Amino acid sequence: MSLQEKNDMGMTTGWTTKLRRFVEARLSPEGELGLHMTVGVALMLVAIVVFHEIAEAVMGMQQITVIDLQVAQWFNQHAVPWITSCLLVVTHMHGVIGAITLAVLLGWYLHRKGASYWLFTLVITMPGVMFLNLLLKYIFVRARPSFDEPILQTALSTYSFPSGHTATSTALYGLLAAYLICQTAPGAWGKRIAIALGAFLMASLVGFSRIYLGAHYLSDVLAAMAESYGWLAICIAGVSTLRRRRHIRQTR
Repeated sequence: MSLQEKNDMGMTTGWTTKLRRFVEARLSPEGELGLHMTVGVALMLVAIVVFHEIAEAVMGMQQITVIDLQVAQWFNQHAVPWITSCLLVVTHMHGVIGAITLAVLLGWYLHRKGASYWLFTLVITMPGVMFLNLLLKYIFVRARPSFDEPILQTALSTYSFPSGHTATSTALYGLLAAYLICQTAPGAWGKRIAIALGAFLMASLVGFSRIYLGAHYLSDVLAAMAESYGWLAICIAGVSTLRRRRHIRQTR
């Protein structure tokens, strides 16, 4: 074997070793930038792709906009008084004031539990998702659903896409679920699944209330959930990285 061939083989082996170490570090549960960051970034990227696909379909007036109109008109025409009353309570509980109140209560709970990093995650997640949602509304400037006899009589001054109520509730219940899951025993998968499903159903209920009441289209709600899950994933991963980095520095 020539010297050049040996050098080429050495370089190939070197790059292979570096690549293997990089992958192992990204998949390590204990690493500073390990599995938690890998999962967080992966979930964020998936959320971005889902949001992009929905937004592109909406702005391109594709089939989803037809479904949006059909769903909105159906609920407007088949509203049931007692369901309307219940969903009005749900939607008002998760407005701006309601979301802030619930976030403060969750913050108080996390403070009582001594979960300072989770509290910090809450502090950056909720204002962040509210600002992001408002920014996206003014980027896409989609008009709200319009009806001859609207169920929701309150005038809505902001744009429709994506749904702010859904985005904030998804982030709030998602963060609470993530905290509770981390407090459960490692093998308690049934309990963890129940917590995750409960958080998803609560966010979905808020989103459904917005569709039912005619405040948003179906695609507004789906895009809001994608947006919020992506933001929440990177916030949790980022704070987890900060916690691990400080722990490593303290133990050196």
